This record gives sequence, C-alpha cells and structure tokens, in this order.
Amino acid sequence: MSKKQVPLRLSEKLYDAIAAWAEDDFRSVNGQIEYLLTECVKQRKKDGKYVSEHLDEPPEIDIR
Repeated sequence: MSKKQVPLRLSEKLYDAIAAWAEDDFRSVNGQIEYLLTECVKQRKKDGKYVSEHLDEPPEIDIR
C-alpha cells in the first residue's frame, strides 16, 4: 500500500495537543493524525453520513 504525502499546517496549540495525545497513545504525531483521520472516516461511514450539513462551520472547540 502506497501512502500520499500531504502538506499540513496546524496552529501551534493544535499541534501541541495532538503531540501530547500521540505520546499518551505511544504514536508519532504523524501516526496519531493518520489514526484520527481513519477513525473519523470509519465513524462517518458507520453513521451513513458522507457530507456534513455544516461543512463550512468551524468546530466548537477552542484550539487557537
């Protein structure tokens, strides 16, 4: 299985949160991001929702 490289820009606060979570889960930051995205896609397919009704709305969490 080949993997695509994707440039990704994150706020410092979000990166730090993901890095801490990755450390807790014994993963690299890249591995944690891939894991989280995979879980989100699985959940989306499970719920039968493929397009969000609120696509352009920012999340309600404070990560800035």
